[in-house]
Amino acid sequence: MRILVTDGMDKGAIEQVRAMGHEVVEQFYEPEELGKALRDFDVAIIRSKTKLRKAQIDEAKGSKFKCVIRAGVGLDNIDVAYAKENGIEVKNTPKSPSESVAELAMAHMFACARSISIAGATMREGKWEKKAYSKGVELSGKTLGIVGFGRIGQKLGQLAKGIGMNVIAFDIFHIPGIEEQLGIPYVEMDELLGKSDFISVHAPAVDGGALISRDNIAKMKDGVIVVNTSRGTNVDEDALLEALNSGKIRAAGLDVFADEPATNKALYSHPAVSCTPHIGSGTNEAQARIGGELVEIIANMK
Repeated sequence: MRILVTDGMDKGAIEQVRAMGHEVVEQFYEPEELGKALRDFDVAIIRSKTKLRKAQIDEAKGSKFKCVIRAGVGLDNIDVAYAKENGIEVKNTPKSPSESVAELAMAHMFACARSISIAGATMREGKWEKKAYSKGVELSGKTLGIVGFGRIGQKLGQLAKGIGMNVIAFDIFHIPGIEEQLGIPYVEMDELLGKSDFISVHAPAVDGGALISRDNIAKMKDGVIVVNTSRGTNVDEDALLEALNSGKIRAAGLDVFADEPATNKALYSHPAVSCTPHIGSGTNEAQARIGGELVEIIANMK
């Protein structure tokens, strides 16, 4: 097969795919060029930067192009239903990033609780503002509400319990036996919003508006800390900014944004925001695991 890799891939995995006899081309294409380019490939491996929408699918359909593989979990950068309707398979690697994303979410929780991001920034400006940043909070003994309880949410729950947090979870799907296995109960969304000292979002992008909406923020405790490492559209950024300015939300940890690269400077430069540029799966270990999943998928393709 002829395989296009648009956004990078573990080098060891590329070598394994080539050893199978496949041709691998590493090349990013702008949206207006992508559809036509895909006609010359059997498979495309993409990450979050590449978007496969109706326009690109219309240009690629009817050619040798038969499968797109998302190197990661989320599929919101692919028009999945339309691709399948036009004979293009859609696959992903859901297992591999769980540990890295969960650890980043935990890192943002610590950063928000202790003002690590802004305190470090002021030190690099030559300031010593010990008094301003000596009003942190501890995570141990606090309640963490996890919105979206798949692999990443479950891993974060285990990490949080390990440092003494109480953990509750909301998900529209309930996995049989998982509450007993992890000791983490499912609750309704309103209960989670009202009880949680920390809220971490791990749901896919949803239709019908943001999960962290103005209405849901009003139901939260005063001084809550909110973390989002899922999809930027799961948070109403205007409502979040208002809540940060009013103190309703103490701090926010954000790895994802509604527009990427991020354009909401008022939000990402806010002193109460700990931010990273969508690096949830950006560890050597996660990329190696993703590469392994990609190799397995390709090896099993007919």
